[in-house]
Amino acid sequence: MENSEEIKQFIKEHSALFWYIPEEKKENISNELIIESVLNYGQLDDIKKLFKLIDINTVSLIFNNLKERQKMNYYPEIYNYFKLYFNKYAQKHTK
Repeated sequence: MENSEEIKQFIKEHSALFWYIPEEKKENISNELIIESVLNYGQLDDIKKLFKLIDINTVSLIFNNLKERQKMNYYPEIYNYFKLYFNKYAQKHTK
């Protein structure tokens, strides 16, 4: 999957958030990894920008569908905060 130019620019501008990814692979990292890195290590402005690039409902859907191992990649307080945040502010997707 190739990221949009806006996402590529965001990754480039926030390269330090993806410190553990080799430079040549950063441009096309997954949305899951972008979300994890920004929520764990980003500042409030970074999170706001993330919600403009990947809307809050999509971020919430990805976050709420994490597998157990992926949940462990989040700091416990970050996971708890955003679980509560998305429950309050993201629209519920029903089938």
